[in-house]
Amino acid sequence: MSKARDTDPAQDAPTVHPPKDHAVGLPAVLNSVRHVGSAAGIRRGLPLLRKINQTDGFDCPGCAWPEPLHRHPAEFCENGAKAVAEEGTRLRVGPDFFAAHPVADLADKSGYWLGQQGRLTEPVYLAEGAAHYTPVTWDEAFSLIAGELTALDSPDEAAFYTSGRTSNEAAFLYQLLARKLGTNNLPDCSNMCHESSGSALAETIGIGKGSVLLDDLYQADLIIVAGQNPGTNHPRMLTALEKAKRAGAKIATVNPLPEAGLQRFKNPQTARGLAGRGTDLTDLFLQIKVGGDLALFSHLNRMLLRAEDAAPGVIDRDFIDRYTHGFDAFAAHHAGGDDAAALAETVRRTGLSPADIERLLAMVLAADKIVVCWAMGLTQHRHAVPTIREIVSFLLLRGNIGRPGAGVCPVRGHSNVQGDRTMGIWERMPDRFLDALGAEFGFAPPRDHGLDTVGTIRAMRDGRVKVFFAMGGNFVSASPDTAATEDAMRGCRLTVHVSTKLNRSHVVTGARALILPALGRTDVDAPGGREQFVTVEDSMGIVHSSHGRVAPLSPHMRSEVAIVAGLARAVLGDADDTPWEDFAADYDRIRARIERVVPGFADYNARARVPGGFALPHAPRDERVFPTATGKANFTVNPVTSPEAGPGRLLLQTLRSHDQFNTTIYGLNDRYRGIHDGRRVVLVNPDDAAELGLTDGDYRDLVSEWSDGDRRAPHFKIVHYPTARGCAAAYYPETNVLVPLDSVAEFSNTPTSKSIVVRFEPDSAADTPAPSSP
Repeated sequence: MSKARDTDPAQDAPTVHPPKDHAVGLPAVLNSVRHVGSAAGIRRGLPLLRKINQTDGFDCPGCAWPEPLHRHPAEFCENGAKAVAEEGTRLRVGPDFFAAHPVADLADKSGYWLGQQGRLTEPVYLAEGAAHYTPVTWDEAFSLIAGELTALDSPDEAAFYTSGRTSNEAAFLYQLLARKLGTNNLPDCSNMCHESSGSALAETIGIGKGSVLLDDLYQADLIIVAGQNPGTNHPRMLTALEKAKRAGAKIATVNPLPEAGLQRFKNPQTARGLAGRGTDLTDLFLQIKVGGDLALFSHLNRMLLRAEDAAPGVIDRDFIDRYTHGFDAFAAHHAGGDDAAALAETVRRTGLSPADIERLLAMVLAADKIVVCWAMGLTQHRHAVPTIREIVSFLLLRGNIGRPGAGVCPVRGHSNVQGDRTMGIWERMPDRFLDALGAEFGFAPPRDHGLDTVGTIRAMRDGRVKVFFAMGGNFVSASPDTAATEDAMRGCRLTVHVSTKLNRSHVVTGARALILPALGRTDVDAPGGREQFVTVEDSMGIVHSSHGRVAPLSPHMRSEVAIVAGLARAVLGDADDTPWEDFAADYDRIRARIERVVPGFADYNARARVPGGFALPHAPRDERVFPTATGKANFTVNPVTSPEAGPGRLLLQTLRSHDQFNTTIYGLNDRYRGIHDGRRVVLVNPDDAAELGLTDGDYRDLVSEWSDGDRRAPHFKIVHYPTARGCAAAYYPETNVLVPLDSVAEFSNTPTSKSIVVRFEPDSAADTPAPSSP
């Protein structure tokens, strides 16, 4: 039997080795088995591994990368195995644990330690002024929440946060409850990651989702991967890239750091991957400065227009004339100025050489079908939305949206974060959705836009939100400006978290707090003895079923559907005629309602039972129909900008380690980057380090600069690393404290976690114990 960790590792003395030039292979297999065996045990864990991402199994609770049509018996990656090990653990956190650990003591523990304690087993309550959480019944918990909600002066004094893990069925009921209460305050984790993608894509092609399917990657001539690290964040994407490469695709990667997975992939499902060299994936690596992607794609567009002037036929005039709007203004914008001066400015903003830019242009000109993939490296900048708009224009120039082998591919980072939005988890759902929801359930949904994540933090800080309810996630650690977020949370009258395991959000609370233990993806969900399944939507718009496969550790755990239904009945009372109890007993009844509200879900129950699920309609991809304000795909004009650090400063991007998924820390290693036994490191280019006097292995405080003052993250080990010049990198959530609450992307309001101006100061923790990680 595994044991919970008794001591909290200091994490302040990491060891450093050279970074790897390849990813996966046999070490990933061994690490997967070790994690699952240690946490869940062989008898519980191995059956789970056999059911990850299988048509008769459960959707991995990790990333949202889609499953192929023909699935391997081991259709999971190392990080998926770690996620399942975390959820499938045999360890329990029950009343005895909370009796032995005051909240004040738990608040001093790291997020890693908290997560290692086990699964939450029954509802617990922290009374105002109390030192410990104590057990409560579900009815008592619902009554407490209902009492606070009904006592509010306005329903907008409550906020309902959603994590990407939440199923379609639970998300649909959750937003229905919030809107029946009278609020659109529905912040979610997408606000902090791909909101910029949705904003840009909705404006330019009419739908805020990617336009490609897996087969498009296999048919592409060129795949550009920008601001993304699949080897750690979406490892199964490497299999798709390998297949595309073997079909003849070229791959260009654009990133401030060389990432092992994009250099060479050792596929553990092949002999070549396990025992041989593996597959070299990247044909051209462009080590761009942080935030330089807009300048790069803008210059590519300029050069494509120049090539068209020299030899007509480079751009697709027939597509442009038939399907797009705004081309003349776009072309006029790129026609201005001297080409040599434009190239010099591009070189300055990107840090790339003219030769590298020319190589990428040559690859583009040689390719008929192009896919552009991206993730947080593009979306978490002030100019993120213009960057993605410029990428769309780049694809429109040559007709690369709405045909096989081409399109936009924003890679979502959390399973079902996209499905939650489809189900109505958004503070600004369009009137057509609200009209259908109101007609189906016989009420008038609120129309005023609600609060997103940053808006919710500001409202809690200002006393305008008094009840915070989180359906999954770790809001305190995931959000920007950690000190401001924690202070805001403490100002609430009540905070409630529906969770599977402990995290920091449970120990930074309002005046009163509840933790409600939920079933996870791996757990059998059988209300009344009748087994249910849920559905999720992957990063490419495929909706499919997920069936839990192991017995829950406690009879007091409830599904998210049951939690929402029970709360709704307690809050809305018997006067509300929504059949919440029927929904909790049979999820088919929820899906029947979803299909009458959400477009694309006709015959939902039948199609959800088809192995592999079904693809939602995507008008730009399927029909070259663009439901924008102009009725066409829109070229846009995006003046070039990029973040500037200034003398003695660097641009810091936050990122994940390989032993991490979002804010969940599985271990203290980052194997591919050569970091072991610690997380408080900052990766700095050796030339920048020499100029700034930063000796490899020294410790410094990171201090970010903003108009309202400085923010400090103490005691980080300097690691000389091949980052782009002028740039640095460090892990979140430890560095979220450096992200100002008011530093957000234009249009999307996403925190700018990838372009933080920092300076280095002497280690303030040199004579004191090192701080715990969040």
